[in-house]
Amino acid sequence: MVETSRHDILIVGSGIAGLRAAIEAARISNGKLDIAVITKVQAMRAHSVSAEGGTAAVLYPELGDSLESHMFDTVKGSDYLADQDAVERFVKEMPGEIYQLEHWGLPWSRREDGRIAQRNFGGYTYPRATYAEDKVGFFEMQTLYDTATKYGNISFYQEWFVTSILADGGEFKGVTAIERKSGNFSQILAKAGIIATGGSGRLYSFATYAYSSTPDGMAAAYRAGIPLKDMEFIQFHPSGLIPSGILITEAVRGEGGVLVNKDGERFMKKYAPNKLDLASRDVVSRAMMTEIEEGRGMKDDASGLDYLNLDLSPIGGQKIKERLSQIREIAIKFRGIDPVEAPLPVRPVCHYVMGGIDTDIDGATKLKGLWAAGEAACVSINGANRLGANSTAECLVWGKITGGEAAKYAAARPQASVPGELSALEEKRIFDGIFHGKGGTNPYEVRDALQKEMAKDAFVFRTGDGLSQALRTIRELKQKDFLHCEDKSRVYNTNLSDVLEVEGMLAVAEVVVAGALARTESRGAHFRRDYPGRDDKNWLKHTLAYAGPDGPRLDYSTVAITKYQPAERHY
Repeated sequence: MVETSRHDILIVGSGIAGLRAAIEAARISNGKLDIAVITKVQAMRAHSVSAEGGTAAVLYPELGDSLESHMFDTVKGSDYLADQDAVERFVKEMPGEIYQLEHWGLPWSRREDGRIAQRNFGGYTYPRATYAEDKVGFFEMQTLYDTATKYGNISFYQEWFVTSILADGGEFKGVTAIERKSGNFSQILAKAGIIATGGSGRLYSFATYAYSSTPDGMAAAYRAGIPLKDMEFIQFHPSGLIPSGILITEAVRGEGGVLVNKDGERFMKKYAPNKLDLASRDVVSRAMMTEIEEGRGMKDDASGLDYLNLDLSPIGGQKIKERLSQIREIAIKFRGIDPVEAPLPVRPVCHYVMGGIDTDIDGATKLKGLWAAGEAACVSINGANRLGANSTAECLVWGKITGGEAAKYAAARPQASVPGELSALEEKRIFDGIFHGKGGTNPYEVRDALQKEMAKDAFVFRTGDGLSQALRTIRELKQKDFLHCEDKSRVYNTNLSDVLEVEGMLAVAEVVVAGALARTESRGAHFRRDYPGRDDKNWLKHTLAYAGPDGPRLDYSTVAITKYQPAERHY
């Protein structure tokens, strides 16, 4: 007998988007709705805590900034693939979110006059990255979690692994999940649901993501028949610390740090003469890889990775200690370098997924009663390339929007029920097929092979031949008999959750590569050496990937263009 729990709203994921959604749902329902947040980690271990540099919003129009400017910078940064109606809504909502967090207790850094401070970030016309030293995600998470715990109608399922989305008659009914500390399998039913599980960065081994950042929510939605949108657009941040991949925030360059090659040359003047090191991330990452490929990089002996240097000396030691204290601590602990005294070795690193679960402007998916928010979703404000500091901002805006929409929906719905055989079939798949399954292939070797293939052929520069090879490799890996567990204990069986993660990683990686292979142009973070130009005539459209028996079935949808016609980008 499958154990059953019931709630009015179920939010999957406890990062910034999930917590903001829970708070909004609780706020507008006046305590009348039963809201649950389920997370595979401890709630405050969500990857959102690692965001460093800033949250974008227009706070000082009297200094020349404007909502129009934020909107244009975002659309331009997206290489014109963003939906402009969504971007306009986003920039209008964001100032209020900054002030709301302040009212809830977030200690934003301050200007000399005592007002909230903002710094420069790549691709922006004005400084609008609102910051709290270089610990923005940590402080936002602390503030949101503290606020959520003040509501008596929000409960948490901590360390539960969601295995599937339950749907009946085209409507969301709940999820199935395993409690990690006991190994018990349950169905958790709800009138409305929100997927806020973050990105899929661990498709790559060299990544800024936590090891838990696998595409579980995306994969569950995909298996439930919901399309994934624009998954070929993977962002590679210019500054991943060698050899760990830990993020060195763009705020370093915003405060005055510069990228230099082995000759000490500030090479970005060749690639982005106006914005230099603060061009958009796709432009800077391609410039860095070009420098490395043309022999102007250096090689790390221990890892074998090529790199360039990020020189913080123009910032000054005192400002580094005041505004970039966490970066200094990370550099000393993980590389043995004090950035006050020496440059940091960095290279492009997997950092963000512009695509995600297809939603409308309210965050609603094609499954009635289910929304998605944050990096797990594609609304789309990021298009082909996200600007820094817009990600935490997007989590806040669509956390609020989806929380409100789900609350209104749930308040008018009867209690959820679902045919019992759906959960029973999933329990059989998990325990008979995987937990007690047999196989000759090590699932960890499958994961490593996938990550190596993605790094080789689906990285900053791509080709048709390389992507074709990646697709063959992924499909070969999917056929291997890796769906089995060596660990037969029920308590904290990380072996089981690891295998489930690898299963989802392969499904989503196939979507990424199939979409990239089909898109015969270069746009934003997707750069095809065999098709180096942007092709608006044929490719100014979103990719939609539906799960099929032989892999993803690709379809396309129109980009919402309201104010800005596509133009060539210059930085």
